[in-house]
Amino acid sequence: MPESLGEVEDYDEKTGRRSPAKDKLTGQRVWQVRVMDLDPELGKRSRETTVKISADYQPVPPTGGLFEAVEFDGMTVTPYVGNNGRMAYSLRATGMRAPAGVAAKAAQ
Repeated sequence: MPESLGEVEDYDEKTGRRSPAKDKLTGQRVWQVRVMDLDPELGKRSRETTVKISADYQPVPPTGGLFEAVEFDGMTVTPYVGNNGRMAYSLRATGMRAPAGVAAKAAQ
């Protein structure tokens, strides 16, 4: 969902100020985008999640449409136990682009 793409902010409780979040490993700024999985086999399970992207500049969605197919580069999935005691996952990437089949079609 391209309209959801935005910069992640850290909050400093001492000063009450927000600042751009930085990736702890690379020092790059962190952006996030909401994504939806349209796989019909998911049934009634949740289809929406957030992917955080570490990049020096704000990533640009391939077409800017309301909904569009994307592939993520450098995707990592980190499992953790949430506050409710259930397993959850953190999704991170280094970039996003049009899927290979869509990019090839657009080049014709």
